[in-house]
Amino acid sequence: MDEEPDIRRGRHAVWQCHAHLVFVTKYRHGVFDAAMMETCRVTMEKVCADFGCGLVEFNGEDDHVHLLVNFPPTVELSKLINSLKGVSSRILRRDHRPRVKRFLWGNNFWARSYYCGTVGGPAVDVVQNYIQSQKSPHA
Repeated sequence: MDEEPDIRRGRHAVWQCHAHLVFVTKYRHGVFDAAMMETCRVTMEKVCADFGCGLVEFNGEDDHVHLLVNFPPTVELSKLINSLKGVSSRILRRDHRPRVKRFLWGNNFWARSYYCGTVGGPAVDVVQNYIQSQKSPHA
């Protein structure tokens, strides 16, 4: 079997799990500047590492960020997302207080909602066709 860099291996599992995450600032206010975006990236990279995940890609605009995260099958995405949003909110409000206070108020940095989609590998219909083509044992 060829070694593929995107496939990760553990003691009892082989996986290739990626999630596309999008977090929007509260009220979609355009609070991010370049320095805040870098603080956010570094913070989210550390949180991902703490969960045994990897931040593959990070970018965004002044009112939202996109992350591409690879994660092991043992990670609950809702817990990872909660930690990413919580830790980054605290650090961004602490390290960039004057700018954050100009655009946002209260203790909220991120909107409550988020987007999470799994990505990668073959398309769903390809996997579905592959599974259907398996030779089932007959009675």
